[in-house]
Parts: sequence; C-alpha cells; structure tokens
Amino acid sequence: MWAAMTGIARRHLIAGLAGTLAAPALLFRARADANLFISDSPFQLGVASGDPDPRGFVIWTRLTPGPSAPAGRLPARPLAVRYEVSERPSFDRLVAEGEAIARPELGHSVHVTLDGLQPDRVYHYRFIAGGERSPTGRGRTLPAEGAAVDMVRLGVAGCQDWQGGLYTAFRHLAREDCHAIFHYGDYIYEGGPRASLWSWGLGETVPVVRRHEGPEVVSLDDYRRRYTLVRSDLDLQAAHASACFLCSYDDHEVVNNWVGDHVSRSDVPPEVFRLRRAAAMQAWYEFMPVRADAFPAGGISGPWRAYRWGRLLDARMLNTRLYRTPQPCGDQFGTTCPDVRSPTAEVLGRPQEDWLVQGLLRSPATWGALLQQVMMMDIDRARRPERGINTDSWAGYLVPRDRLLDRLQARANLVVLTGDEHQHWAGEVRRSGADPASPARAVEFVTTSISSGSDGPGERAEHAAVLARNPQVRYVRDERGYSLMTVTPAGWQTDFKVVDTVRAPGGRLSTHMSFRVPAGRSVLERA
Repeated sequence: MWAAMTGIARRHLIAGLAGTLAAPALLFRARADANLFISDSPFQLGVASGDPDPRGFVIWTRLTPGPSAPAGRLPARPLAVRYEVSERPSFDRLVAEGEAIARPELGHSVHVTLDGLQPDRVYHYRFIAGGERSPTGRGRTLPAEGAAVDMVRLGVAGCQDWQGGLYTAFRHLAREDCHAIFHYGDYIYEGGPRASLWSWGLGETVPVVRRHEGPEVVSLDDYRRRYTLVRSDLDLQAAHASACFLCSYDDHEVVNNWVGDHVSRSDVPPEVFRLRRAAAMQAWYEFMPVRADAFPAGGISGPWRAYRWGRLLDARMLNTRLYRTPQPCGDQFGTTCPDVRSPTAEVLGRPQEDWLVQGLLRSPATWGALLQQVMMMDIDRARRPERGINTDSWAGYLVPRDRLLDRLQARANLVVLTGDEHQHWAGEVRRSGADPASPARAVEFVTTSISSGSDGPGERAEHAAVLARNPQVRYVRDERGYSLMTVTPAGWQTDFKVVDTVRAPGGRLSTHMSFRVPAGRSVLERA
C-alpha cells in the first residue's frame, strides 16, 4: 500500500474517482463522443500495467488523437473506454470486463485497478474505444501472502534520455519473461532540444541521436507533450506490454537534482517551484500505470510501496526525492565538506524510514530489497587527489544512511537496487568508515541507463582509480542496457545486460557480467 499522503481528503478523492467510472450519464455521453475515432487509432501510446498485488494490478492506456483530429487534440469531454481481461491471449474467455472514463482533466488517460484475480497468474488485457482495439498487454499478479515461491525474475531499467539514444534495450527487456520490471526513474528529461551532448564516458561532445520537441518543460502541457513523445517509442511500448512496471520517479521527471521544495543551484523561490512540481506530478500520474492512491494531492504524489512475492522476496520501493533535505557542499559533484555529516539531514524522512524498517524486520521473506533511485554505497569518485563524492547520493547524507543501516542490521539477505549513475555497479554496503574487511550490511546493484549518456566506452579512464580507492566496489561498467535479477531461496543472481550501441537501430544484447549473492551472506560472487 502507499504509505504517504493519506487522510479524509484523499479517501474522498479516490472514492469520487471510482464513482465516476460507473456514472450512467457520463457513459452515455462518452459512448457518443467515442465516434470521433473514425480514421485514427486512439491507442498510439500503447498499453501498460503496474502495481501488482495478489488480487490484481493496474491497467493503463491514454487516448491520443491522430493526425486527422482537429487541431491535433481530443475534445474536452469524457470518453468511454472498454477493457477486457483474459487468461488466454485469444480472449475467448474473459475473466474481467467493464468500462472506464477517460477524462480530459487527466489528459484522457485511463487507470483501471483490476481486483478479484487469482494470485501468481499471468493475465492478458486490452482496451476498446471508437471501434478500435488496443495492442494486448500482459501482467502477472503477486503470489498469495505466505506462499512458497521458487523463483522471481525482476527487470531493472531507467534513465532514458530521448536525445541520448534509442531505446533498443527495452525491446530486449520485453523478451525476458519478467515477473515485474522496476523502473527507477528519469522516465523523461526536462531539457529542450540540443544538437550535441557531453559524454562523461568518452570525455567528449557527441551529436544527439534524436531531438526533443519544444523547449524545456515547465507547464502541464509541456510535460504532457514530453511524455507523449517518449511514449511514442515502440521499444518502450513493447516493454510496458510485457510485464507489470513498478514505477518510481527520480529527478528529471521534474528538474535536475530537485529535492523537497528545493532545486539545486537555482534561485527559483520554493513557492514557484511547487507550481512546476505539481504540473510534473500530475503528468507523471497520467502516464504511469499506478493505483488511484498515487493520485497527486496537494501537488505531490508518492511513491513508496511494498511488493511481496510470498515467503521469498519483500521488495520496498522508496522515494528518495520528495522528503530529502537539500544536498550538501553546494551540490558540487566530486567534492566533500563537513555537511555530509549533518545530524539534521534526511533522505527518506522519518515516517518512510520507520515504515521501511518495521516492515522489513517483521517480514518472513527470505530476501529483502530496497528499490530506490540513488546510490547507497559511499564511493570516493577518484577524480582528484582528495576525496570527492556524489553529493546527490546517499554519500552526501551519512547520518541518515548509517542510521538506516544500523536499524536494518538484523535484517539478513538485504539487497539494494539503484539507478541514476548511467553505469552498471556492483558492491557491498557498509557503514561509513567501516573496515572493508568487516561484514557488509547489504549488497548493492546499480543498473545503467537505457540511453542516457549515449554509447559508452565500457571502461572509463577513472575506473581503475575508483576500484583501487573503493575496495567495496567489485564492478563498474559504462555501457547502456538493463539488469535482470533472478531470486531463489538459495541465492540472488544479477545479470548485467548491455547493448553494443544505442546510436543506431539493431543494437545487439549481451550479458557482460553476472554476480551471485548466496543466502545468508552479504558477499558478491562471480556467477
């Protein structure tokens, strides 16, 4: 369940939304308006599913006008959308069906929360509007509480800069038969069109692969257009149709390095920034397959949520942006300062931290996982003689970091899944300043970007120094791709997948490195 932003107002809002789905007058008018889709398919952005539990999951689509629509937009009226769910892709026997309303206030997006399905089972779904059928999507419910589970396969992906490269890795990920896919964030990038971008891996400027439409996004219409552009990608659509997504957000869904009411290195007043953040949060909700309790209230939305695969895996998706205090040291990457040990610093905020700790310590699952956005390992970035860190990671917040690790010390088999870095990393997580030979508190796998950073060299110039100065790090690689997690009672295996190029179609997939974590020991073994 969502563990934030609850209360009477939120309950009334969700109840109101649910009630409109069955309003006869709205459905009658919406059916008449659906005849607008005579020559264009309304499902040009595909379908998606997400937020599974043992009884169901969310199915999503968004009605989109085709080139023949007047002024390129749909009328500002509610439209009816039918949905069908079946255990078979032929849809010869439906297990659920109904009608939902695509409201103009929500950009004609549709979120249907399926309920009453069977645990740990694959279902197929589709939508119908204006005589047109959507592509078919596939989702899987979670196992029943306390069920014995032999294996879970999770995909991990994110950081998909449209201008940086093609989404080829998503096409490969769609074929992995995942139980679910954790998207750690940076689904869109907020910047305007560019002719080139700086490649940290290559140390040079490279041309963009494709360009954004329109300037930097700041308004709701801007964010909607950017999501529409990104969602038009067929490889991304294939990944969404293949499995339920566990959707988070990081910073670029709003603006680079924002936290709380603060924008790093910006003079924008908090009250003005909150307007932009509210627009971004609404657009994020409209385009993500998330539950009704993720509906933005007061200009913000979660997420923090638990996903449980029986007695095998308790995965906790965190929010490391909304409740965090501003970055220390002026948020200068590669520096450090005394403020990294500020006793008042927060990353999760106390309510979220308490929910995480209490939930994982009580959980009977063999494995516990943190699904989050920024690196937890305290890494010396090795870009200058003196120590330097990523101030936008947990390394800039050592007091809440160490406190969390202390509180979770009794939790065995803890794995941290992270993104943001545009590189694959694997390493062990210890308290700051701990002896590298001491037992680790957790193991962390950082998944590289889908396209952000464009093609990388594999090995960067600074990698040798990073590995030498950080004995807790076992692996780092600068290429585009995703990760595949295979979890069993005996061990956790991570396969780091890479594609050889995102600058041209047809990038070939390979597994560059695999690691295994045996149950009962927070150590990395080459698989």
